[in-house]
Amino acid sequence: MLITIDPESSQPLAEQVAASVRAALSNGTAQAGDKLPAARTVAATLDINLHTVLRGYQQLRDEGLVELRRGRGAVIIANGSHSGLNDAARTFAWTVRHLGATEEEALEAFRTAMRS
Repeated sequence: MLITIDPESSQPLAEQVAASVRAALSNGTAQAGDKLPAARTVAATLDINLHTVLRGYQQLRDEGLVELRRGRGAVIIANGSHSGLNDAARTFAWTVRHLGATEEEALEAFRTAMRS
């Protein structure tokens, strides 16, 4: 599986790592049972800090998408059927915080968008 980041993006690198895996789950290029690339390999390939990759993997673990096995790596355990929606929600929430909007303003904007 290819994990990519955009160094020009204002989105945190760890979130980009996690989003890349979520995207692979959504588009079918990754499935439950697949092993993620070693964090050291990803860090070296993308020229980012190892701990950044690990934070991305830990985020996926916290979402119930990945199981981290000490000494054996990270394995996808969920099919990610809603991971695209979850990814969009996280991106929306990050954007709302970045813009300084309140939760109420965000919900109203979301409701308006859903009606249009």
